[in-house]
Amino acid sequence: MKHLILMICIISLSACNGKQEKVRPVLEKITESVYASGYVKSNHQYEVFSSVNGIVKRRLVKEGMTISKDDPIIELSGVTARLQAESAHIVADNAAHAANFRKLEALRIDIEEAKNKLDQDALRMQRQQRLWDQQIGSRTELEQRELTWKTSKNNYENACLQYAELQREIGFREKQALKNLEISRSVANDYTIRSQYDGKLYDLLVEEGEMVNTQQPVAVVGDAASFLLELQVDEYDIARIKTGQKVLISMDSYRGQIFEGVITKVVPFMHERSKTFTVEAQFLRPPAILYPNLTCESNIIVAEKAQTLTIPRACLRDGNTVLTADMKRRAVVTGLMDYQKVEILGGLTFNDVIIKPAP
Repeated sequence: MKHLILMICIISLSACNGKQEKVRPVLEKITESVYASGYVKSNHQYEVFSSVNGIVKRRLVKEGMTISKDDPIIELSGVTARLQAESAHIVADNAAHAANFRKLEALRIDIEEAKNKLDQDALRMQRQQRLWDQQIGSRTELEQRELTWKTSKNNYENACLQYAELQREIGFREKQALKNLEISRSVANDYTIRSQYDGKLYDLLVEEGEMVNTQQPVAVVGDAASFLLELQVDEYDIARIKTGQKVLISMDSYRGQIFEGVITKVVPFMHERSKTFTVEAQFLRPPAILYPNLTCESNIIVAEKAQTLTIPRACLRDGNTVLTADMKRRAVVTGLMDYQKVEILGGLTFNDVIIKPAP
């Protein structure tokens, strides 16, 4: 029991003899920031997908090459599609208006013959009518002439209708065949995967001979020299983020360096799994060399004061009290705070001395 009491006394004396750091509030600059992690992304960066399933026949470009819109990237094996396009071309040629010229010409000749016969029958009917008016001939002969004229008139009109119907049918078949040819060519062209924008080919994700499908990206394309930062902000902090705010950026690729940026876009949609929002930022002065998917960490400055009363954040106890030099607790009103300092809005002055807890 005596040994236990002796040990407690030694510990108490040691604690009393330990030095406690004393600090005074100071007037200085303070900033409050929100942490966000993310990665570098090329402007207009996108994954290229194939619109058809197929086997890679040839890779037409190499990683790092600058490409233009509609430049071919990958050629897939598409023999069936090519043959279908050729077949559609043959059908289109056969359905063309010029290929049916003889049918139209034959009907045009029929129309001419029917018109000539109609004119002759009309003339004969008129002559018979004049003879009948002079009481020459019979009523039966006049009626026969009228019947012949009506028959010729019907034949002429029928020939005209047949010509118009053939023209309509040829036109329809020609348009249909050309549309099928266009579709077949489009399908055949789908076997050549092309870039949708001007930019740089950053990665080819498939090798020659591999099978690709419509759900699998085959390449990554983006701007060659323009980059942005895609950051993830926690839902608890997103209400404080807005465009135009300053960002301090650090990257493993440039250790020890801090780059400045600015928030350019806040995507108003929360990712359910991570409970984060996507925020985009631009470098004010980007590093000399950047690549897509480089990781970064950033602090988004949400508030800043040039001159205000601050104390070390470690001096704050229970969130709103400090321990003064006379070992009394005092309530304080806090404002902005960063990882090291906290702003004091009330409860302390320049003359106060407070105790900083031992680490």
